[in-house]
Amino acid sequence: MAPKSSLKSASKTSISNPGKQTSFSADSPSKTTKPKSIPKPVKEPEVTSEKNGGSDAEDDDHLYGFSTDEDDSSDEDAVAGEDVDIGGLPTVAKDDATVKRKLEKAKRHPTQDRGVIYMGCLPHGFYEDQLKGYLSQFGDITRLRISRNKKTGRSKHYGFVEFDSASVAQIVAETMDNYLLMGHILKCKIIPKEKVHPELWVGANKKWKAIPRDQIVRKEHNKPRTQESMRKAEKRLIQRENEKKRKLAELGIKYDFDAVSYKKKLKTVAS
Repeated sequence: MAPKSSLKSASKTSISNPGKQTSFSADSPSKTTKPKSIPKPVKEPEVTSEKNGGSDAEDDDHLYGFSTDEDDSSDEDAVAGEDVDIGGLPTVAKDDATVKRKLEKAKRHPTQDRGVIYMGCLPHGFYEDQLKGYLSQFGDITRLRISRNKKTGRSKHYGFVEFDSASVAQIVAETMDNYLLMGHILKCKIIPKEKVHPELWVGANKKWKAIPRDQIVRKEHNKPRTQESMRKAEKRLIQRENEKKRKLAELGIKYDFDAVSYKKKLKTVAS
């Protein structure tokens, strides 16, 4: 029989937790270990988005073609002249038999009303000429405009296209919506007449030209000043300095900056 000292440890089942085993030494009195308390996970408060609730109402009252530069998604990486060659792109109107059959039916029964569609998520380099050349496979395009940044002129990757037939516009919207083109999933929707903004087609069918704003500002800044313009600038400077002196005096601050202030030049009298 082995000596008592050779019994190092034995295992026993905890009374409070039958599934947990604890160890004890033969030389020391047995101690019941308390089970460790497991902290309960704290639930994070659910954040409800207020925007989702009002999105439907905003969409109902939205006028297409009216936008600002606040949410600008302009192409910051685009390079001037980096246009897409549409010759290698697939022609849906010819390759898809269903679309081809719908277009033939629409041509046999043309409508008098024109149809306007919205196209979003346009790829880089897909601008006015490319968009018109690609969508012309469906039918005749009367007007087209791509939204651009007013300051930089870069594309915002969405535009508006007007077809001469509303039925053709409906076919284009159904065909090109969620269509994968050059790695971009296009968004194409038909726009009802009452939702079209009155100034939607301002600047339509015009090729955008880069405006050299830096050159214009530089030329304006470096132009020779006339005596009248210099006199006006001098008057403005003196008025600003007098206003500063008045505000300091109202605050009880005594500060003399006449040594560095602008002084009116004395008129030279020709002898």
